[in-house]
Amino acid sequence: MKVDVVVLTKNSERTLSKCLNSIYKNVPVNRLIVVDGGSKDRTLKVVEGFDKRYHNVVVLKEKGTRGTARQRAIEAVTTEWFMFVDSDVVLCKGWFEKARRHIKDKVGAIWGIEIWSIVKSMIVLKIFLRVTMKIFGKRGGTHDLLVRRQAVKDIHIPANLHVYEDAYIKSWISRKGYSVISAYEPYCIHYRPAIVWTIKRSIYFIANELKFAVHYPQLLLSYTFYALIVLYQNLLRRIKASSRNQFQ
Repeated sequence: MKVDVVVLTKNSERTLSKCLNSIYKNVPVNRLIVVDGGSKDRTLKVVEGFDKRYHNVVVLKEKGTRGTARQRAIEAVTTEWFMFVDSDVVLCKGWFEKARRHIKDKVGAIWGIEIWSIVKSMIVLKIFLRVTMKIFGKRGGTHDLLVRRQAVKDIHIPANLHVYEDAYIKSWISRKGYSVISAYEPYCIHYRPAIVWTIKRSIYFIANELKFAVHYPQLLLSYTFYALIVLYQNLLRRIKASSRNQFQ
């Protein structure tokens, strides 16, 4: 059983090699479908290197939204099941075999939980996992999502969805009568870029997530927990920067 794997990229060179290595090591790849949003860095050079090694990479250019990029990718896949993998995640060992255990007749998608790379405390991690699982139950996610093509073959993702297109995909699959499984095994590690932890990006991230929480009041506490992690990481980053400046 081989699957097409979709990776959306735009200036993703920071984490792309790790991401693609984890895909080829842990997933039986039929084709790697890279949808690039106009990268100006070495992203496409990295992709080219993997194509020389595996000879199964397809590059699509799409400068629209994440919604249009995912729509184009879905139209390009040919295997019975396919995967979405974010370009800044690393899949766990044996990802596909662990996901396969959840495949049943009416299962339309299987999601492996994401773990932020900056979460180091075991106590925080346990809370983080519970919160993340609860949020996925409402919102969905495409960090590492195995999808039955039949469940989305006639989907039309609104072109204006640059965020929450993952929620639209999950909702569509459910409306088609399929279940969407979320699992602690498999999982992926999410390496968010350093810019996320700046004050400006932290505020943007928190505001973006709270927009979704408005529609699901029961998730407000969960998103508040996310916000606290973001703010703590931002504070930690500033303290480290200040300490470095003192010794220069």
